[in-house]
Formats: sequence, C-alpha cells, structure tokens
Amino acid sequence: MWPHRLIVMTYDLYIGDRTFSSWSLRGWLMLEKFNLPYRTHMVGLYSGTMAAELAPLAPAKLVPAMRTPEGTVVGETLAMAETLAERHPEAGLWPADPAARATARWLSAAMCSGFSALRGACPMQLQHVNVGFVPSAEVLADLARIEELWVHARSLRQTEGPWLFGGYSLADVFYAPVAARILGYDLPVSDAARAYCMTTVEDAAFKAWRAEGLKVTYDPFPYDLGMPTRPWP
Repeated sequence: MWPHRLIVMTYDLYIGDRTFSSWSLRGWLMLEKFNLPYRTHMVGLYSGTMAAELAPLAPAKLVPAMRTPEGTVVGETLAMAETLAERHPEAGLWPADPAARATARWLSAAMCSGFSALRGACPMQLQHVNVGFVPSAEVLADLARIEELWVHARSLRQTEGPWLFGGYSLADVFYAPVAARILGYDLPVSDAARAYCMTTVEDAAFKAWRAEGLKVTYDPFPYDLGMPTRPWP
C-alpha cells in the first residue's frame, strides 16, 4: 500500500510593479493575508512586456490575474476575491456576520466601480509623500464618500480589531490602495480615517510588499508631480 502524499494546491498570481500597481496589491493581499498558497509572477507593466507575458492567460489582459491550481484563469479582483472565498470558506475572507458580510461586499464593489476622481488625480505610489498637493472638489467628494462608508462599516463591527469590520477582511484588501493614496498625497481626512490608513500601511504584509517594490528604481519616476516630497510615513 502506497503512503498518502500531500498535494499542495498552489495559485499562480500575475502582478505588475509593486510601487504603482494598486490592483496588483489587492490581488496579492487576498492571498497573502489569508495564508493561501501562491506563486508570484511579475509582469512588465512599465517595460512594455505585459501583453506577451499575459498571453498564456488569454483572454486576461490586465494585472492582477490568477490561475487556480486546476488551471482556470480568473481576472478582475472582485472575481478573484469571490472565487477564493468560495474555495476557502475556512479562511474567513469575508466577515462572518451576515450583515457585515453583505456590507463588506458592497463596499468592495463600490471601490471597484467608483472614486474615479481620487484614482485619476492620485495614482498610487509607495515611494514618498507628495507635499502641497491640492485636491479638487471632486477628489474631496470621493474622500467624503469613502469616510461615510468606513464609518458605516465600523457601526456593524461584531469583533474587536482595528480594521473596517473589526477583524481583517476582503474589504480591507480593497481599500488598502485607497489608504496608500490618502497618505501618499497627504489628503485631508478625519483623525479616525487617518488612523485606519496608518494601520493599513504599518501592517506587516503591506510593509513587505512596499519593501519589495523599493528594490526597483525608475528613471524617470512615474507619476512625478514636480512637487516637494517627504519620506513615506
């Protein structure tokens, strides 16, 4: 009788440059933070090689993209999130409480479909803080809406913790690049919102992601606004 062999089911995750690719950060966090097995594949988002490197994942054309252990290709972060939550219910990717879980899905979908003014004016960059950035009325409106949703999330907490719903969930994955934008452009938000942003960027996984990104240098630096900078918080 042959002994049983442990078969490790590993996901393949394709990501872009860590310092700038906000969507890649989301894809990576949903695997890393919930201890799901994965291999990372870097795609040349800024070197012009992305199309060729994603060709084996057709019809996926953007990062992040994921291949399941069985070979199914999944694009778009919401689809990746729901696929992982369905396949790993024990990992607790969504909040356990039904009301909190439904709200976390709502907030994540709102992030994917909205806040275009913030995302357009403040591309994610994890190298420094831009000093003197003046947000437009549209960006301020996005920030107000984000804070409103974060306050609503906290009102539904069923567990203790510093995250939107107490314990870490996919909602925090989806808003991690938003927190990085708020800090990276020193945007005006409440003390509570800023504390949540700091919790996000001081988390060990986020810090590891940023440290890997800083190993790559760029000349010229993408998204250089030509304004003074100060060190990352």
